Amino acid sequence: MSELDLEGYLTESLAAVASAERVAELDAIESQSKAKNSPLIAARRALGSISDETQRKERGRDIQHISDALLSAISLRREALAANEREAWLLEDALDLTEVVTSKVVFPSTRGHAHVVAQTRASLEEVFVSMGFSIEEGPEVETDWYNFEALNLPPGHPARDMYDTMYLDLGNAETVLMRTHTSPMQIHLLEAAVAKNALPIHAAIPGRCYRLDTPDARHLPVFHQVEGLVVDKGITFGDLAGVIETFTAAYFGPDIHSRLRPAYFPFTEPSAEFEITCTICRGEGCRTCSKTGWIELGGCGMIDPAVFDAVGIDSAEWSGFAFGFGIDRCAQMRHSIADMRALIENDVRFSRQF
Repeated sequence: MSELDLEGYLTESLAAVASAERVAELDAIESQSKAKNSPLIAARRALGSISDETQRKERGRDIQHISDALLSAISLRREALAANEREAWLLEDALDLTEVVTSKVVFPSTRGHAHVVAQTRASLEEVFVSMGFSIEEGPEVETDWYNFEALNLPPGHPARDMYDTMYLDLGNAETVLMRTHTSPMQIHLLEAAVAKNALPIHAAIPGRCYRLDTPDARHLPVFHQVEGLVVDKGITFGDLAGVIETFTAAYFGPDIHSRLRPAYFPFTEPSAEFEITCTICRGEGCRTCSKTGWIELGGCGMIDPAVFDAVGIDSAEWSGFAFGFGIDRCAQMRHSIADMRALIENDVRFSRQF
């Protein structure tokens, strides 16, 4: 086969590549160029009959150049056709999301809305912002140091039994976990404040927490908390009680009050559990409040000096308090939801009420 024949073959092949409309056509052209009866293969076989070594090498380079040019053209054309075919497929497979279902046979056409827990979180954030708090967020996966040790809960501390912890298979055993409360953010914020010389702190930290709890009327294994942290000069337990009562009245209404009961938390001293008037029975006593007329909302207390020591803050100069309570519990109390499990059952008859 002469050199002119190969050039003609290349010209014809490039024209076929340019006129191809589908990737399958290009695949056929490429397969033909590599077939046993292809002019390129025949030309390569004929190289052995050229006795002059210089001419044989030049002829081999010409054949390879023609082969590379053809394959390059096929590759470029394939990219363009593949993109066009994908775009056509996407257009054909697209859904018309502008369609509106007007039939009321099954369900009326309604707009979706935020879940009641998300609505409650937004409302709580508004209350705390109005009280002068900033809103902060933090990681849901924590190390043992942030979740326990820096909060005065060293390994082996009996108070760790209060938390049914979900540990992750990362690093050394029982060193990485799903946070059991939002309190680790106290340490993150205090560390940042020390590094930036940014004390005082007045922050509220909402977020999701995890414990190996069995779901019941008042508990969920995956739940939402909001943490409050105030660090300043001259902060007292009276300030803590005042903030909690102010929050209770602002969020639940002026007829709902709070009370503090002595409790124990390793990271606060003195510590208290705070309860509010049961919003379901209005203090009369019901199943949700165990016939007491009060419902526990969370824990609180003055920050233990050991927590300040862990992050390098002088507890003789600074004092503060922290509190934490369940956002899900707030939703339950505000909307008189008798059983908290309704929040996670995804029953549209329930969620439509909010």
